Amino acid sequence: MTEETADATAGPPGEAAPVPEKPPLSLLLEAVLSIGSDLELRAMLQQIVDTATELTGARYGALGVLDPERGTIGELYTAGLDETEGQRTGPLPFPFPFPFPFPDGVPPGRSVLGAPIRVHDQDFGTLCLTGKHTGGFTDPDAAVLRALASQAGIAIANARLYEAARQRERWIEGAAAVTTALLTGGSAADALMTVAEGARALADATAGVILQPNEAGGMEIVTASTRDDPAGIVGTAIEPGSAVLVQLLGGEPVFIEDSATDPRMTTHVRSRFGPSMMLPLQSGGRLIGTLALPRRRGDRPYTAVDRLLATQFASQAALALVLADAGHDRERLAVYEDRDRIARDLHDLVVQRLFATEMMLESTRRRAAVPETDELLGRAVDELDSTIQEVRTAIFALQQPPAEAPATFRGRVLRETGGAAALLGFPPSVHFTGAVDALVRDPVDRQLLAALRGALAAAHRRAGVSAIDVEVDATAELPDGRAAVRLTVADDGREEDGSRPAPVIWRAPL
Repeated sequence: MTEETADATAGPPGEAAPVPEKPPLSLLLEAVLSIGSDLELRAMLQQIVDTATELTGARYGALGVLDPERGTIGELYTAGLDETEGQRTGPLPFPFPFPFPFPDGVPPGRSVLGAPIRVHDQDFGTLCLTGKHTGGFTDPDAAVLRALASQAGIAIANARLYEAARQRERWIEGAAAVTTALLTGGSAADALMTVAEGARALADATAGVILQPNEAGGMEIVTASTRDDPAGIVGTAIEPGSAVLVQLLGGEPVFIEDSATDPRMTTHVRSRFGPSMMLPLQSGGRLIGTLALPRRRGDRPYTAVDRLLATQFASQAALALVLADAGHDRERLAVYEDRDRIARDLHDLVVQRLFATEMMLESTRRRAAVPETDELLGRAVDELDSTIQEVRTAIFALQQPPAEAPATFRGRVLRETGGAAALLGFPPSVHFTGAVDALVRDPVDRQLLAALRGALAAAHRRAGVSAIDVEVDATAELPDGRAAVRLTVADDGREEDGSRPAPVIWRAPL
């Protein structure tokens, strides 16, 4: 710049020279660069409408995002509106497919300016402006808005790809974490809760719910992981014949826009929820249950990507549940095999040797001529016989499935005495005589168990108890000669007066 030019453009002495305004092209370039700098989709959409209003001098702006599945506006981003104004809606004076939220209405003339936003040749939404400060919009304003909408389509496509990649990464990592947790052990209830909690967090749902088939032919909620109060959710059932149940039992997912108003939903908890996904948990043709992921009423609906990723997660979780269950079965089988081996060793080695020793002592006793020796040998034979009975009882206990309710009468008696051992501090000695499992039937078995519980409780209350003998004899007889079962419970405690308690004897006809 020459000196003359500088003098000509300078202001009066003592005043700073005015800063020249940036041409509109520079503003547009800055706007384009700023839009592409943020890959978070929602933040970018808000930035687009803010930038459009600033570049064109509009007072109000709105960007309506189309929902391609429903043909309506799924989301609306606005600029220049407070919360009260943002609630007001009205129709646009031209065919833009979303409500017009601007509070001042639309004056006549070129007071409204709009441009479609397209992503990969598909309609994404519409950018609309109104309320220009200097009057109507101009052709340069329209050109700026079109250029901004075109660049926004490119930036939105990139943001969508980035968001989809991050979303897939989160679901993959979450599915791997859930699978690892399932395969590292835990009960079946813990496994279901792990799946429900993991899916709820990944889907940003208000609840993660597991349903399983019930005896009535419907499906019942057995596990619920919720952000809010879960009261009243667990135990809720889908009745047989429901349209939703037919789809789920057939292995088909169910997607619901509003659980509270959808006629297919019939449970009493539906009023709590809005958008929901119900995904079958099945693997290899086996239906384990259903994973339901409801959101609150008014929350954003699930997208096609959400549904796809959640369905894939449900398939992987079902496979992990099957593998975890198979692992538990293998562990139980290993325990059973080990217990069977111990039982065989006890029977083949210990019991046989004890029995042989008992026979030798009995033979020696018969030959002995000294009364004292005969008495000692008799006591030794009795002790060996008692030991043999206890070892056989232990063998039978080893053959019972662990942590399960025993199916036989022997097993139920042993469960009662085993439970009492935790209170007594020592296990009672239990003997069986006769085919108790075959002879003792309902209701005699229940009556005998009740008598056994009472006798054990009474023994526990006595002072000095260190041993309890329980005998169940299925070869006993009643005074009238009828076959009977006899329960005898004796202990070494003391009554309040210091005397030894009499044994508890209970009989019932078979």
